[in-house]
Amino acid sequence: MSKIKSLEDLRRLRVEQERNEITRQNTGVQVIVGMGTCGIAAGARDAMLTILEEINKRNLKVNITQTGCIGMCQHEPLIDVIIPGEDRITYGLVTKDIARKIVAEHIVNNNIVKEAVIGRIEKQ
Repeated sequence: MSKIKSLEDLRRLRVEQERNEITRQNTGVQVIVGMGTCGIAAGARDAMLTILEEINKRNLKVNITQTGCIGMCQHEPLIDVIIPGEDRITYGLVTKDIARKIVAEHIVNNNIVKEAVIGRIEKQ
């Protein structure tokens, strides 16, 4: 984040934070990012920031949450995508490029990014 040097910078920050708040509200579509120490060490923070950026860019309403380590450290960064009525998909080794692809393909167009899938929980 850059330094706030003017009232305009502060207003721009407020708009950005309000947009981030909207993406954290529960709207049905959920993205869960593994943010345990193993995930952070593997780049989970970059993956999450990329997803937030892509969601904000497209003005999507998606609930983004964080979780701790889920025990598959070798596949970190891990991201789960849950779309109501669909299977829960777990993506592994998520880079910034894959994070962008998950938003564009899975969340927007409902096409699973098969090359990055490491798990699936069937809908109940």
